[in-house]
Amino acid sequence: MKLTPVAAAIGALILASAAGAASAQQPAAAERAEDVPAERSVIVTGTRTAKAVDKIPGAVNIISAAELATSLALTEDATAILARTVPGYSEPTQAMSNTGETLRGRIALRLFDGIPQTSPLRETNRSGSFTDLGVIGRIEVINGPSASEGVGAAGGIINYISKRPTKMGNEVTITSKASSQFKDDSVGLKLGLEFMHKQEDYDLLLSVAEVDRGIAYDANGRRIGMNASGSLHDTNGRNLFIKGGYNFGHQNQQRIEAQASRFHLVGNGNYVYVEGSRANKITDSAERGRPFEGQTEFNDFRQYALNYTNEGVAGGTVAAQVYRASQAMRFVAEKGGADKQDPLLAPLGTLVDQSEVNSQKKGLRTSWTRPELGGVEGLELRAGLDIVTDQSEQKLALTGRTWVPPMEYSSTAPFAQLSYDLGQFTISGGYRRESGELEVDSYTTTYFNNRVLVEGGKLEYEANLPNIGVVWRLPADWSVYASYGKGFSLPNVGIPLRNVNKPGQSVAGILDLQAVVVDNKEIGANWRGRNGSFGVSVYETYSDFGVSLSVSPVTGDFIMRRQPVEIRGLELSGEYKLTRDLRLNALYSRVEGKTVAVDGGPLIIDMGVANINPNKVGATVTWQHSDALSMNLNARTQMDREINIGRSQYEKTEGYTLFDFGASYKTSRFGELTLGVENLANKSYILTSSQIPGFQNYTAGRGRVVSLSHNIKF
Repeated sequence: MKLTPVAAAIGALILASAAGAASAQQPAAAERAEDVPAERSVIVTGTRTAKAVDKIPGAVNIISAAELATSLALTEDATAILARTVPGYSEPTQAMSNTGETLRGRIALRLFDGIPQTSPLRETNRSGSFTDLGVIGRIEVINGPSASEGVGAAGGIINYISKRPTKMGNEVTITSKASSQFKDDSVGLKLGLEFMHKQEDYDLLLSVAEVDRGIAYDANGRRIGMNASGSLHDTNGRNLFIKGGYNFGHQNQQRIEAQASRFHLVGNGNYVYVEGSRANKITDSAERGRPFEGQTEFNDFRQYALNYTNEGVAGGTVAAQVYRASQAMRFVAEKGGADKQDPLLAPLGTLVDQSEVNSQKKGLRTSWTRPELGGVEGLELRAGLDIVTDQSEQKLALTGRTWVPPMEYSSTAPFAQLSYDLGQFTISGGYRRESGELEVDSYTTTYFNNRVLVEGGKLEYEANLPNIGVVWRLPADWSVYASYGKGFSLPNVGIPLRNVNKPGQSVAGILDLQAVVVDNKEIGANWRGRNGSFGVSVYETYSDFGVSLSVSPVTGDFIMRRQPVEIRGLELSGEYKLTRDLRLNALYSRVEGKTVAVDGGPLIIDMGVANINPNKVGATVTWQHSDALSMNLNARTQMDREINIGRSQYEKTEGYTLFDFGASYKTSRFGELTLGVENLANKSYILTSSQIPGFQNYTAGRGRVVSLSHNIKF
């Protein structure tokens, strides 16, 4: 096989790296395979303060810095690591759009240091790309519906937590990365700079990074089609993140911390979509050319926060955060899209337009945690108040038309949570009162929806959200738990608003705007021993006025259905030290969802890939050969599935198995070199979500991608 100049250059880099590694001296001692990451001992998400995992009555996943580094060696895709490490997280789309990516079959609330990245007013499925993963120190995932962080956590909470300096003095890290599929236009490059400074009283983190991605190819050497809602390939991403903290007061019990983030991911616009043929099994592709007039798709996230903690308030700890976020997402320009046409602007079928969602968020999150409440050992109270305002709208940007009118949701939610450690038991219970108001001005729908006038108005949302749970710690490092709780969300408000097509409608009269309240029941068991850990959970969630998605036969786009939804699932995960240097991680997930065929009917229709992915199994073997050299091999399988046999909702998908490989070598003087190979066997497959017809979605998965990264600290 004749190598292109780029492929030859990457091959030369790999050989040079291997030669340098062979002659390098041994570095200082590093974490070995038998060391269980310290992050597994506590969790912050959902409790606002550190809480031991074995005292939380629910399934929790903590993705450590080491696991993040392993994933970054393969891809800059921010959601791919969730699919590899979290049992209930679905197949990644490999795109800027995260349509169909759910946690336990429902949309999760994504947070960045507690700042919401999703908007329940207009869920864009674009919130998975909001920062460079290089600034993230860990990811905490609470599985299942939760009200602990407010609106939007129907599937659970995914909190990306930024790094914090831990070493005294200055530390500078330079990161570079090159990836390729050995085609001239498939090269991806990354360059990042991180500066950390820490003293007794203050610390500072500054990070800048730029990622330029080439086009993607499938295993057959065919360019992968451009995603209808936003692609990751052929994009440029830039990230700036700064965070500074100052400790003061008696024994440094108080801390104030400020942070600012600017993330801009934009399409380069070098390729246009080429439609494939399902009948002939020819997937969508791309060819060189400029897209339709207009801007390329982008995500532009600007976020600011000020945090304050005081460990000496009435015997407890006060924590407060005030934040502001501006999040803009522009979608792909379309020519002839049925729902974007208007004969007053251009002949039908010729108009080019693209939509853009803008969301402005302001919020205050407060809590007070008091251990040994009333002098009772083991009794802890956490109480607080959350206030949030979310303003969102969606425009057809090229023609200046309103698609989804400006919406404003304001919420005030007090909460209280008690937990009591009584010997081998931890009993917890809490209550959150969600009081919200949605305000929408009068507006006129588009030509596609008959240009009807919709009377604006206000809707009140009130919900009582209790939770209760118990953990029983057994001998031999085992524990079991049971829990019940409610989650609260809004139903992607923008979709029913923009789809009104009959005159005489008002905002107050649109039933689809009613809240989604989810009941969650779960039981599980955990083992955390010296040589590893294991967890199993069985859960059931139910919403009597839930949300499910189906595909419109006219536009090929998703439409929302408000019907009862029941989801049941089983999850297994664990890790085990096979030898001193060899560790095995494994996971399994089985999720099943049902809804009704007609209003008032029984729950007999299985929910498909638009909501729930097929079962999956995964495993990773990590070999810590020495303090300098480590290797890992990951395998994950999406299972076959056939549902709704004999019904109009019949759906059949074929599974696949992928392998990824990584190897890292730490030198004493020249930093760390990492080789990553995604889709090691160059497996040819169709994404599960693309096996069901939709708008421009017949997409193959990426073929083999080889990446070489270098990190050096000063």
